[in-house]
Amino acid sequence: MHKITIYQVDAFSECIFSGNPAAICPLDDWLPNSTMQAIAAEMNLSETAFFIRNGDKFDIRWFTPMAEVDLAGHPTLAAAHILFRELEPGRTFVQFSTQIGDLLSVESEGDILTMDFPSRPPKPKEGIKEMGEALGACPLLFMAARDAFAVFEREEDIRRLKPDMAKLAALDYFGTIVTAPGGDVDFVSRFFAPRQNI
Repeated sequence: MHKITIYQVDAFSECIFSGNPAAICPLDDWLPNSTMQAIAAEMNLSETAFFIRNGDKFDIRWFTPMAEVDLAGHPTLAAAHILFRELEPGRTFVQFSTQIGDLLSVESEGDILTMDFPSRPPKPKEGIKEMGEALGACPLLFMAARDAFAVFEREEDIRRLKPDMAKLAALDYFGTIVTAPGGDVDFVSRFFAPRQNI
């Protein structure tokens, strides 16, 4: 029986049981897809990241409890954290290659991790009425790339949203990002991906 080390990292937080948790699985070689999917389902977090060394870089893959995804932010930061703090202490820079050819760079300065992520600019789309019905409130602006992107006027609008997850899942997007200008911050956002069980 092969033993696999799994870490859980609470990204974006200094406290346990807070932030955005991700499971991290460093591997020597890729496991079968069905095994990685089963591990992600058992972890039951929004994503589980798996990575292997590839020369001076690492190849990385992410699975939700239901499916493999092509890009994920907080589990990439969590994977870098495990490399910097647990596996290769003293390391301050890492590059991850994705299945679709993106190169993700993460740099550490003390306790701060900075990531260079590929840009997927959204474009205006039709369907604002359907998106409003799914979210329970009509956005000012509706755009999309891989994910739907709905812009609201105020931070309070984002807090009050009570989406109909079945309606969101019926829309043809990986997930839906809702955002608005913030009070003490530049913006606030929430992310819903019921098609991915997130």
